[in-house]
Formats: sequence, structure tokens, C-alpha cells
Amino acid sequence: MRCYFLFLAMLSALLAVAFGAFGAHGLQSILSPKMLTVYKTGVTYQMWHALGLGLVSVLKTQSPHNKLLHWAGWLMFAGIVLFSGSLYLLSLLSLKWLGMITPFGGLAFISAWGLLTIYAFQKNSLT
Repeated sequence: MRCYFLFLAMLSALLAVAFGAFGAHGLQSILSPKMLTVYKTGVTYQMWHALGLGLVSVLKTQSPHNKLLHWAGWLMFAGIVLFSGSLYLLSLLSLKWLGMITPFGGLAFISAWGLLTIYAFQKNSLT
């Protein structure tokens, strides 16, 4: 069985490190301190949720057909794209309307962690 979530987790972590290095070395003199903070927030959330996506991948090996894990993984990946992606574009392009997309990514993150919480509760109840 292919593990798309492991691939997406590793790709997201790789990109978070690359974007972080780019921000630290290439954007210091270009972005305002406020926009650099916005960019760094995107990097931080991307890395944490890449790790969360890796957790989903590990849990999927134990419960490969679990729908909660399936949806948690896709919501976590969507959150990375929407939340971090919108912050990167907002800071680099100064398009303020992109700030309206960011909360949808945050909602995807919260939903993913909520599904993982339900999964953990169900697993704990079964033992």
C-alpha cells in the first residue's frame, strides 16, 4: 500500500527547511520586519504540520483503512497549502486579500487535530 501521507510529510518538511533558509538568508533585507514575521509563521506552521502529517502516516500503518486518519491527513495537507502558502504569498507579494485565505488553513489544521483526537479517544476506548 502506498503511503501518500509519508511522501507529503517529507516533501512539506523539506520545503519548510528550504523556505526557512530562504527567509533567513534571502529575505532579511527585502521584507519589512512585520512581513518577515508573517513569513516565519508560515514556515513554523508548515514544519509542525509536516511532522503531524508524518504522525498520520505512522498511524495509518496501524489502521490503514481508518477514515478519521484519511481525512485528518488530507486536512493537514490542505492546511499547509492554505495557511502557510497564503502567508508566504502575503509576505512576498503584499497582496492583503490573501489574508482572507489563511483562516481556512487554520480551520483545516484544527479539524485535522480534532479528527486525530477522536481517533485517539476511540483507540483508547477499545483497549
